[in-house]
Amino acid sequence: MSRLEEQLQKSILILDGAMGTMLQEYKFSEEDFRGTRFSDWPVSLQGNNDLLSITQPEAIATIHRKYFEAGADIVETNTFSATTIAMADYKMEELVDELNYESARIAKEVALELTKENPNKPRFVAGAMGPTNKTASMSPDVNDPGFRAISFEELRIAYKQQAKALIKGGVDILLVETVFDTLNAKAALFAIEELKEELQIDIPIMVSGTITDASGRTLSGQTAEAFLISVSHISLLSVGFNCALGAKQLTPHLEVLNRYADCGVSAYPNAGLPNAFGEYDQDAEEMASQIKEYLEKGLVNILGGCCGTTPEHIKAIAQIAKDYNPRNIVKSEFSTAL
Repeated sequence: MSRLEEQLQKSILILDGAMGTMLQEYKFSEEDFRGTRFSDWPVSLQGNNDLLSITQPEAIATIHRKYFEAGADIVETNTFSATTIAMADYKMEELVDELNYESARIAKEVALELTKENPNKPRFVAGAMGPTNKTASMSPDVNDPGFRAISFEELRIAYKQQAKALIKGGVDILLVETVFDTLNAKAALFAIEELKEELQIDIPIMVSGTITDASGRTLSGQTAEAFLISVSHISLLSVGFNCALGAKQLTPHLEVLNRYADCGVSAYPNAGLPNAFGEYDQDAEEMASQIKEYLEKGLVNILGGCCGTTPEHIKAIAQIAKDYNPRNIVKSEFSTAL
């Protein structure tokens, strides 16, 4: 059993909060995004947050450090969009290896530094693998429902490249997150399994889906139960949900995972639902009080925050979680699930 799995059984692990929310506070300009290296890049780079691991590495390291100091056990790399598919918007496909490697290296350096300070609280790095901006299950063209903007094979190749660079940079976990289309996630998981075989390693995998509306389904139409079943062919460290909903709205979906998952369950909701301006108003105390329900019901093993959350939110969540035991992980009693 790895040190990570040991920790998972001993206590509720705390994941970090939003990277984007923290970066907004820096108010980086187009010039800040470009740095000197990309000063004459042909397209606008403002908004390409993953690039900041190269042009503003100090800011990224500082954000990781703040989350660790707030009580996080795991931070995510700044690589949500670091695939050739998503980077095509900025004509930066050839930078994917470097973006993932540098992001992983920065996070790992901070993790090692804080683990050294307190060896009783080991810190881990999860390589963030976002959903890309294309979907393999649905057509982006309402007039042509059979059309697909991306294939499973293209996704597999892109995810494999990303995962390989993250592993090389030193991540402890691969996190396939914000899954709105499970076919995209399956391509990522397939690529990771291929890599594990090729590199002869066994890296833990977390999968986190996103319920996009009040119907309780992912964008590609799956319920929480269907989502769980369709990724359960892979041995996972955890399965869970993040983004789209606030803590309160996520509870019934976590109850479903708790009932059927034979691995850890994770949750990192938004700081409530966005207001009319797309901003998140829920403060740390209110969010922590809503998350308390997960803890009282024994629903989770890993807890963190998504959009709108800051180190204050993570600190409040960590404070409240330390008084509770993690969800009991039991192997399922059935062998076939459809």
